[in-house]
Amino acid sequence: MAKHRQGRLSEEIKKSISAFLINGAKDPRLTSRIISITGVDVTRDGSYATVYVSPVCLSDEDKQQVYSEVLEGFNRAKGALRSQVSRDIKLRYTPELIFKLDSSMDYGRHIDSILQTLDIKDDEEDGDLQ
Repeated sequence: MAKHRQGRLSEEIKKSISAFLINGAKDPRLTSRIISITGVDVTRDGSYATVYVSPVCLSDEDKQQVYSEVLEGFNRAKGALRSQVSRDIKLRYTPELIFKLDSSMDYGRHIDSILQTLDIKDDEEDGDLQ
C-alpha cells in the first residue's frame, strides 16, 4: 500500500470515528465527555489501524480512571465502530481497530511546567539585541 494511500485512509478512518462519536455512540463513557481522535496509524497491509484518543479530564477527576473508562468504552464499541468505518469507506477489507491513549498533550504540559521553573531569560528581556 502506498504511503500516501495510508495517509488518506488514516484521515478517512479518523473522520468516520469522529462522526460516530458525535452521532452514533450510545455508551455514556463515550458521550459524557469530550474525546479527541488525535491520530490514526494504518499498517502497510491495511489490516490494523491504531487509533489514538485523548479524553479531556476535569481537574477534580482521576485521570487514570477516566482513561481506563474511555478505553473500555471504545473497546466495547469496537464492532460498531468497525461497521461504521466499513460503511463510510469502501474497502475490500476493513482494518481491525486498536485503541490507545495519546498522552502527548500531558507530556507537553509537563515539559511546559519544567520550562517555567527554569530561570532562562530571553535576549529581548536583557536588552542585548544585536
